[in-house]
Amino acid sequence: MNATESEEREYLEEIKEKLTLAVKRVDDAVRQFSDELRQKKEYIHEHQSGMDDADMVAAGQSINRMAFTGEAAVSRKRKLLKLAQSPYFGRIDFVTPNKVVSPIYIGVHSFLDERQRQNLIYDWRAPISSMFYDFELGEASYSTPSGTIRGSIGLKRQYKIRDGHLEFMIENGVNIHDDVLQRELAKSSDDKMKNIVATIQRDQNAVIRNETAPVMVIQGVAGSGKTSIALHRIAFLLYRYRETIAAKDILIISPNKVFADYISNVLPELGEEHLPEMGMEELAADLLENRYPFQTFFEQVSALLEHHNPAFIERIQFKSSFEFLSKLNQYLLHIENNYLTITDLRVGKTVVAAAVIQQKFRTYHRVPLLKRFALVANDVRAYVRDAAGRKLTGQEKATIGEAIPRMLKLHNVLDLYRDFYGWIGRPELLKLDHRLTLEYADVFALIYLRLRLEGITAYEQVKHLLIDEMQDYTPVQYAVLSRLFLCRKTILGDVSQTVNPYSASSAETIERVFPQADIVRLYRSYRSTVEITAFAQRITPNPDIIPLERHGPEPVVARFGSKSEELAAVRELMTAFKSSANHSLGIICKTQRQATEAYEALQAPGVHLLTAESTTFKEGIIITTAHLAKGLEFDEVIVPFASARTYKTEVDKSMLYVACTRAMHQLTLTYAGELTAFLSA
Repeated sequence: MNATESEEREYLEEIKEKLTLAVKRVDDAVRQFSDELRQKKEYIHEHQSGMDDADMVAAGQSINRMAFTGEAAVSRKRKLLKLAQSPYFGRIDFVTPNKVVSPIYIGVHSFLDERQRQNLIYDWRAPISSMFYDFELGEASYSTPSGTIRGSIGLKRQYKIRDGHLEFMIENGVNIHDDVLQRELAKSSDDKMKNIVATIQRDQNAVIRNETAPVMVIQGVAGSGKTSIALHRIAFLLYRYRETIAAKDILIISPNKVFADYISNVLPELGEEHLPEMGMEELAADLLENRYPFQTFFEQVSALLEHHNPAFIERIQFKSSFEFLSKLNQYLLHIENNYLTITDLRVGKTVVAAAVIQQKFRTYHRVPLLKRFALVANDVRAYVRDAAGRKLTGQEKATIGEAIPRMLKLHNVLDLYRDFYGWIGRPELLKLDHRLTLEYADVFALIYLRLRLEGITAYEQVKHLLIDEMQDYTPVQYAVLSRLFLCRKTILGDVSQTVNPYSASSAETIERVFPQADIVRLYRSYRSTVEITAFAQRITPNPDIIPLERHGPEPVVARFGSKSEELAAVRELMTAFKSSANHSLGIICKTQRQATEAYEALQAPGVHLLTAESTTFKEGIIITTAHLAKGLEFDEVIVPFASARTYKTEVDKSMLYVACTRAMHQLTLTYAGELTAFLSA
């Protein structure tokens, strides 16, 4: 029963031996498969002249089967090697009502002793493993497809095993997680987000294992681990529904490529394949078939940060409102009721009465308006053919094909979108240049009209949609997503971390778009020390945030006589960082222009500049903007140029909050001149 630490160490060695044997067995099997595969291919090569089609098909299927079995073996080997590094992280002793005690060891993957047909390690996603996260000592239960199993937990332990060595073991305290959590959080961050299976908290576990919600909305404060939880939820669903859903059936909509790279490790670490991901702009370009150039979200935010243009802000605010979405819906009804003028149609000697054409249109009332014309034209051709009792000439067919669409006042979706602003009496709210470049606020409104008028069926293969940074999307964007993706969704973000307050969506806004959603609010913040969290509260107060009790140095706000003195001080901080135990330092600026200037002034080996075009996240020293740093975390953060001149508008305030909440252990702000009013209080 491994009562002591020395017994646990012996048991770990036994498990590692069994894992080594299992790896050897897989290697032998793979070798055998490849030999058989080679022999099969040679046999076909020699005998193909005498084989008929059926033989060839059977031989092909046999080769495919062998290759598939070989791939499965290679994947199993990968999991076994990962387990050999760290076989398990937790143990509970489950006592059944008739006093049978079963030690349950929990790891990233399951491991079965095939000789004895017994589970030595349970996958963290298995039903029985849920008790590790949900219960302390005493009464416990877990759900299975055949009902609830009840009993009690007699022992609970947590282990840290690295490279096959037991670093420490913690006995069942009141809340075992906190101790391990503190140790994990005190460590340095690196260039990839890590899995959190060993430290999942009870409230997080409920979100991860929720199987019923059609839409799950996670509103989590900065550092609450919401992205990590969402990815673990996906890993759980892939495990739970492995017969019906695979990694390729899931789509992540992520804010940028750097963030996508930063989170790319989590699922492979959990033994799942890499998930397809795309940004909102890629989705937009695809849905507009690259017909119109458009401003990106990054460019929109940059424009807001560089110039305070009231007309531009007004356009964004209006197009980010529910009122705008309902006006678009009213306009669609207006088109249907007023822009279609149906008249009699003469084809040769036959006259097709307007009432007949009207009736044909009514038949297709469920089809998007612009798609109906081709269907009605076909019906009218059939009507004329029956009435005339002969085949139609090419010219007559063409006459019908041209006459039916002409009954609609406007045809092109962009013309209709332009007309919409005339219809609401605000033509000045649409700005298009000679190249028809759309402002970002117009992109999804145009896509919405296209969806409603032409119908788009592009993403039916997606079975689960994950949307990160939910606060940055508007009602019209959610209206597009809900029509385009009819699957289950996990939507997450933090209203306090918007980079554009003129187009931010709260959890309540999203509830209005998805009334069937389960809303979960996560208030506990794990990323930053208590001191950093309290400092960020001065910028954007959130009374609900609960920082984990982890302490560190107070944030430093340092004033300098000039910009060159300030940059010299930043250079010194960079040197100090290089000799510290920390792995990552983020120098987070307000605008891309500032970031580029700082990069040019501070250039040194191991310093990287992130731009909107960057695709990877590296450890070391990174210079970037608050917009691109969203979702990332650094051991240390420096926020340079924190002066009243730099941070003055609502957008600036959001950026400052995002920048400060990226820091895990240490935060320094520098400025020359006067300090920003957001901190001087």
